[in-house]
Amino acid sequence: MSGPESVGGAPQRTDPRSFAVKALAMLTQLVVPLGFAGYTILDDGDLGDLIVYFLPIVLAAIGANFFFAWLGWRRFTYQVNPADIRVESGIVSRQARSVPYERIQDVSIEQKLVPRLFGLVQVKFETGAGGKDELTLAYLTEAEGERLRELVRARRDGESLSTKDAVVERAEQDELLFTMGPRRVVTFGLFEFSLVVVAGFAGFAQQFDFLLPFDLWDFEEWQARLAGPGQWLAGLGFAAQIAGGAIAALILLAVGFGTGLIRTVLREWDFRLERTDKGLRRRRGLLTRTDVVMPVHRVQALRVGTGLVRRFFGWHKLSVVSLAQDSGNASHDAAPFAQMEEIAPIVATTGFALPPVETDWKRGDSRYRIDRVIAAGLILAVMAIGLSLSPRSEVALVPMIGMIAVGLVELYNWRFAANACDARQIYVRRSWLSPKTSIANRVKLQSVEIAQGPLARRRGYAHLHLGLAGGNFRIHGIPLERARELRGAVLASIARTDFSELV
Repeated sequence: MSGPESVGGAPQRTDPRSFAVKALAMLTQLVVPLGFAGYTILDDGDLGDLIVYFLPIVLAAIGANFFFAWLGWRRFTYQVNPADIRVESGIVSRQARSVPYERIQDVSIEQKLVPRLFGLVQVKFETGAGGKDELTLAYLTEAEGERLRELVRARRDGESLSTKDAVVERAEQDELLFTMGPRRVVTFGLFEFSLVVVAGFAGFAQQFDFLLPFDLWDFEEWQARLAGPGQWLAGLGFAAQIAGGAIAALILLAVGFGTGLIRTVLREWDFRLERTDKGLRRRRGLLTRTDVVMPVHRVQALRVGTGLVRRFFGWHKLSVVSLAQDSGNASHDAAPFAQMEEIAPIVATTGFALPPVETDWKRGDSRYRIDRVIAAGLILAVMAIGLSLSPRSEVALVPMIGMIAVGLVELYNWRFAANACDARQIYVRRSWLSPKTSIANRVKLQSVEIAQGPLARRRGYAHLHLGLAGGNFRIHGIPLERARELRGAVLASIARTDFSELV
């Protein structure tokens, strides 16, 4: 099979082993239905019936998978032309698609577990459209994928690249900016507690409790089971119920921490961020290895944030907003778990700057926060009135406590949330519980919109929506005069910039 250097030549196929990888992937989708079928046959008959009736079905399914995967591989071709990439596919009805190089935002390489065992990679050409409009070649050898990526980038940027030595030379010039070893990744995983998984686990237990030998939510049942052979807990009464509830809560916490740790290890293992001549190159993943390059000139904004607990340990996260997408998200993780002294050099590499110590932060309009408290208070007041009419009227205290909590949260958010503007950048700081700071270059903003609803117009505040390619940048609840001041500053920066000189 010829390499991508054969520009404009005959159409070529992906690696011959691709059909085997795709066939194995298709077989995993048949495991559950075939398993149920085998269980049904074995339950109604004997082992002889399983061999006579079920085994031929399994062999036929495996053979059909490999045949259709091979046929799909034979009918899939790609061609690297001087101006575009052309792909033809389809077994019965043929489809042809051409993507010009100027439309390609980035080229990423991904290795899932099965292709990785074969030494193959999946090359994705990101056009910025997302979804099915992205172009994918599955699968090529690692060397072939790397050469194709460099060739496409060179042609997109108008460069000349036709030898392997150029790729090797660029790899040797890469500068390591940030890395996470096993200890850092595991520490990161301990902070990734997943409430979503806990809620899903609880919902699963609720929906499929018929599979359990007892009611998971019956505290009296927990009390009886905790009594054990010694019966020493039998006399504890309500204390045993509390112990049962505590054990259930600990199980859910263990599931939340465990799934967060496993997910983080699988996603972030051997995380490496390097500075190349094409931009920031990020590689990560244990089972699925991804290799993404984020061109520096395509970085539109930065986001620096932390969590409720991790901020007390000095851990922060740096994301870059780019035109190219990262798993359907415009934000790329550049340093997902780092100290600020590790983040600062990465920020400087992108051409942005962190907010200086002497930054003149401007708070939002207090009337905006007051209106939010009043709106939430009205909803909670209606809930409290309704609960007060119920048989257990004491539960009406819960919404009343919620009113106090909402007021305190909005007060602290008003004291913390702020915005600032200097000669080059706009900064937005928000969320008191999980602080986040967004940084945008005034020149890279594409539009400025001042939005006011009926209440905002009456009260004299506004929301500023700044158009950003690949993401959004918004400032909520600021005085109208401040919104107009920021809009004028952004428009002035755009007006005096000669975009023909920008790369």
